[in-house]
Amino acid sequence: MVQLIISDLSKTYDNGVKALQNVSLQISNGMFGLLGPNGAGKSTLMRTLATLQEADEGNIQFGELDILQDKNELRKVVGYLPQEFGLYPRLSAGVLLNHLAILKGIINSKERKNKVEELLHKVNLHHVRKQKLGSFSGGMKQRFGIAQALLNNPKLLIVDEPTAGLDPVERNRFYNLLSEIAEDTIVILSTHIVEDVKNLCTNMAIINKGKVVLKGSPIEAINSIKGKVWKKIIDKSELEEYEANYTLISKKLIAGKPIIHIFSENNPNNNFQAVEADLEDVYFSQIFGN
Repeated sequence: MVQLIISDLSKTYDNGVKALQNVSLQISNGMFGLLGPNGAGKSTLMRTLATLQEADEGNIQFGELDILQDKNELRKVVGYLPQEFGLYPRLSAGVLLNHLAILKGIINSKERKNKVEELLHKVNLHHVRKQKLGSFSGGMKQRFGIAQALLNNPKLLIVDEPTAGLDPVERNRFYNLLSEIAEDTIVILSTHIVEDVKNLCTNMAIINKGKVVLKGSPIEAINSIKGKVWKKIIDKSELEEYEANYTLISKKLIAGKPIIHIFSENNPNNNFQAVEADLEDVYFSQIFGN
């Protein structure tokens, strides 16, 4: 089984922002979730893995390939769907996918035609293959993005915030497709939707301020804070006081009043109630509780 091994990867931009700080991860076949707030370093890591930018320090090994040294070899086996990707709105799905197949080196016309047909069926776009891409919905565009990423039969598939703006039906269809692909491919899913990582990924990592602050399976992560999350409904005027006196990990409004979740090894009393922890609590405890 091919593994992706990231060792002590660091990247600092010219403006001084430390996008990655000694990031180390070991990723095997299946779907791997990457969580983190905006600016955490997720996209920098994705682009580095896809050989679209350089790291300052560290190593990335994919099987026998040194990604940072053998970029051209890695590009033969990697598929990448960025958060935003451009399409030619006046071209049809079939025409553009055929053109992209040529760019990816599928020169034999019969082989190329078969591959394009296969992928259009796989992403459920074959029936609209003659339709202009400018008329596609957001979900259809994302599925086309996956089709182009799969042209070279990748062994490593990287998808960056792939379901932003999709409705629940499109999102589920998209994730079912990714789950199928992940059976014999490493799929790295960068997202801000915590529940999706819990439902889809066998392993995960949380990145904050360029550092890996947690890695492991979602179940292990949830078990690590079991019995340590507490909730309470408070008045808005009390919020500042609770933020000062407790490790506040999340807050949201219910019927106009804040309900807060705190992290505490022991019962904090003061009318707090125990909460059955979920991955969102894990995420917020790592991002805001440290």
